[in-house]
Amino acid sequence: MKPNILLILADDMGFADIGCFGSEIRTPNLDRLGTSGLRFTQMYNSARCCPSRAALLTGLNPHQAGVGWMTTTLPNSTTAYQGYLNERCVTIAEVLGANGYRTFLSGKWHVGNAYNSQDPDSWTPGEPGWPTPTQRGFESFFGTLDGAGSFWNPHSLMRDESFIALDDPDFYYTDAIGRAAVDEIKRDDGRPFFGYVAFTAPHWPLHAREEEIAFYETKYRVGWDAVRTARHETQRDAGLVDARWQISPRDEDAWPFDATRFPDWEALRMAVYAAQIDRMDQAIGTILDTLEAQQALDDTLIFFLSDNGGCAEFLQEDTLAPTPHRYNIPTVDGRPMHVGNLPHLRPGPADTFMSYDIAWANASNTPFRRYKSWVHEGGISTPFIVHWPAQVKAPGIVHDPAHIVDIMPTCLEVANADYPTEFGGQPIQPCEGESLYPALATGRRERQNPIWFEHEGNAAIRDGDWKLVCRHRAGQSLAWELYNIAEDRTELDDRADRESTRVETMAAQWRRNADAVGYAPNQALVDRVANRHVETWGTVRHRFARS
Repeated sequence: MKPNILLILADDMGFADIGCFGSEIRTPNLDRLGTSGLRFTQMYNSARCCPSRAALLTGLNPHQAGVGWMTTTLPNSTTAYQGYLNERCVTIAEVLGANGYRTFLSGKWHVGNAYNSQDPDSWTPGEPGWPTPTQRGFESFFGTLDGAGSFWNPHSLMRDESFIALDDPDFYYTDAIGRAAVDEIKRDDGRPFFGYVAFTAPHWPLHAREEEIAFYETKYRVGWDAVRTARHETQRDAGLVDARWQISPRDEDAWPFDATRFPDWEALRMAVYAAQIDRMDQAIGTILDTLEAQQALDDTLIFFLSDNGGCAEFLQEDTLAPTPHRYNIPTVDGRPMHVGNLPHLRPGPADTFMSYDIAWANASNTPFRRYKSWVHEGGISTPFIVHWPAQVKAPGIVHDPAHIVDIMPTCLEVANADYPTEFGGQPIQPCEGESLYPALATGRRERQNPIWFEHEGNAAIRDGDWKLVCRHRAGQSLAWELYNIAEDRTELDDRADRESTRVETMAAQWRRNADAVGYAPNQALVDRVANRHVETWGTVRHRFARS
């Protein structure tokens, strides 16, 4: 009998945000999976929501799958930037469905073009250029097509091919994703299942139920530096990070907690973020309970990871001029939305729309530097759990590097399925991933090929212990940094000046990979994104820190 496969994805959650990776947040169900399974400490994603999803589902680099930027189709761009899965890739669901699996998706899709919440009449799901989950291998689908939105009233919510209009003010998306997954697991028809459970937690907005918020309400008044220190100490004691790696300094664009103008509100923002993760863990617990009730847990291979590191994005208030913010849609019961990080409002309710910001994202990514969108370790490192009692006999921690593209070949190997050279009459690109299956038995696994990264001009390549990386700066050429990850994974000792030959060799290797995957950025757009980050963070510092 082939095993069930359950792929659980969190959204915008940092390396250190669950208990078994160092966090103080209550995550007993994920901790149970992690401590009784394998915890991979050097699993990488592709730095951003939709590129990571494209890589995860196809085993290809995002550019090869058609999502080299975001889900917006860039004008005058190549197919690498078309903004939706192309026909030269195949999803895990498509391959496993052709090999006897029942397939379902509960949660966020975000690889099928962009959906403007202010203009529903423009939505054309299922039309050419707007692929839906049921067109890419999933027999059933409950979830959202777009990338983000309210947890209380999510737009683009669908069941299979039909949109859902909500009328329940108590609806909460995280709970609904869990319930839909449970319903699918209970619908046992004798076939093994492949389930993809893609939560939107803890992506902004900060939306959570009051019972969870209350538990964390005072916990974060110690400030972000104290949280980072405590998490780092827990990680070192647990053997998750090397004691030689010094924690990275507080980000230069953050400030000391005692210098903030609104300390209680700052602490509350992190409390709501923690509550979102707590509730996600509870939803995962209902799924595990269902598997146990069906005596299927031992024969279910479970993966858990996040699509990128913690998100430092700041949500500015909506001025309504010239047009409302794209997420400014009313609540289910008709109340107006207040978009933006507004200190006079309490985050969490359905009529607010906030983010937790750079300093708390810095804590989420402990002990690493930078965030979602960047390809320094903080942006691409995810907690990764593999749980499969039938095969993982010895729980442990795996420190060997891996990438999100490696999940596709792992699924196919355990399902005894072959990766196709063509599908639906279309030729399919060779898989970029390398199976993790050897690690399930031995706790060790050596990746043969380098891992390549690029997003919004930020670039990196990891080859063995060495990593070449750069942060894009508008109007400047690539300024490579070089780190020995075995000795310095927090990227504090740049060896580029001392290892010029290695830099040249790895830079050439990065460029060859870039050419192979169709890298051809819109330079003006890349520069505009880089400038936006600089301008926004300057605003944050001015408004929220005491001078």
